[in-house]
Formats: sequence, C-alpha cells, structure tokens
Amino acid sequence: MTALTILGTAAPYPQPDRPCSGYLLRGGGASVWVDAGPGSLAELLRHTTMAELDAIWISHLHLDHVGDLLNAYYALAYGQLPALSRPVPVYAPAALGARIAGFFEQPDAGFVGDVLELRPLHDGHVLELGGLTVTSRLVDHGIEAYGLRASADGHTLAYSGDCAPCSALDELADGVDLLLCEVDSDTPTEVHHTPEQAGALARRTGVGRLVVTHVGPSLVPSVATARAAEVFGGPTVCAEVGETLSPW
Repeated sequence: MTALTILGTAAPYPQPDRPCSGYLLRGGGASVWVDAGPGSLAELLRHTTMAELDAIWISHLHLDHVGDLLNAYYALAYGQLPALSRPVPVYAPAALGARIAGFFEQPDAGFVGDVLELRPLHDGHVLELGGLTVTSRLVDHGIEAYGLRASADGHTLAYSGDCAPCSALDELADGVDLLLCEVDSDTPTEVHHTPEQAGALARRTGVGRLVVTHVGPSLVPSVATARAAEVFGGPTVCAEVGETLSPW
C-alpha cells in the first residue's frame, strides 16, 4: 500500500488544529516521517508509533520543519514509548547534529545515538527502504534544503519541501502521480512558491495531481488552491490535517 497521511500544513507557526509541516509516507512496506514541524509528532502518533518508523526525513532546518524532532528525542529517551529495536535513522542536512547539541548544551549530538541515528543528506542521495525508494535533491531555499521523489508499488510522489522554482524540483516532479508542493508566498520570492508557480510546476512536469500545502499566513488556503488549480488545469486539492491519500 502506498499512502500519504497529512500530519501538518501550517507555516511558519502551528495554529489551532493545524500543526506545522509533517507527513507520514508509506510504501513498499516502509514508513517514513517526512518533516517534523511543531505539532506533527502528536498527529503522527494517531497513525503509528515511533518504533514502527523506518526513517525520519527532514527537508531543511527551519523550525517549522524540524521542531518536533526535539520532542521525538524526549519521547524516545524518556517517554516510555514502545522499545526500539534500533535507533531511528534521521536523514537531514548535516548541520542538524550541531543544532541538537546546541539546544541541549552538549559538545556534540552523540548523546541522542541510543534513539536517533543522524545521517546527512546530500544532493542525489538515494535511500532504499524495502520496496520504497526516496531520492533527495538540493532545492533553492536560501539554506541547505531538499525536495524528494518517492517510488513504491508502481506509484510516484514528489515533495517540494520549501523552495523557489528550480530545475532540481522539476526533475523530482517529472511525471509523478502526486506532487505535494508548498505555497507560502502571494508574490514571487527567491525562497518559496506562489500558487501560480505551484500550478505551473505541476503543468510543465506532467504530474497526475497537485496537493497544495504549507500555505503561508498571507494566503487563504482555499483561494491559494484555486489559484494553483487554474494554472495547472488538472486535479488540485489542499492538504488537510488527518487526511490520508492512497495511493499517491
């Protein structure tokens, strides 16, 4: 079964009943927590346990995409959750270890190793988890940031993370069944998509359907989705917390 469960969509801070960016990606017998924005851990635990995760994947280190990784560490280390058979691999920009060490006032991030195994992403990184393949590419966001392409069970999905339009994202999105794209800006910037840019991305890469997420505070989600749909001309919906899309 390939399935994408929406855990959070808010930007740049959590809102009532709307956590920040987080998604549960399942396919090929594997489960991956994609982005760990504030509030997304609680939603994740509605659908699975930390022990059942095969990996955590973090697009970039802005707080609204990584904040709940600290809560995940506390949950695993002190929360008496189901015991892990091994540390959960965390694929993220290399600076994550220094961020965690600084937060906890430790010389390095080695102290999390019993429960979280930090593994750096790089451009072109390929992760194989059973029948699930996740490919990461550097995208344009002003800091080290990644989008992904996932393939499993004959289905494909792309996720923009946070970024401006760029060739790497076009390559990730090319011909996918489902494109999950952030729409943070009302006008073009060097770090985010507008609704029209998300729609244009979906159109030029020939995706099957577009799911609008991470709608910024200057935009109304329903209006932003309609704007993206007008440019795309194909199936377009707004990501809703708690919704599961299956197959991708």
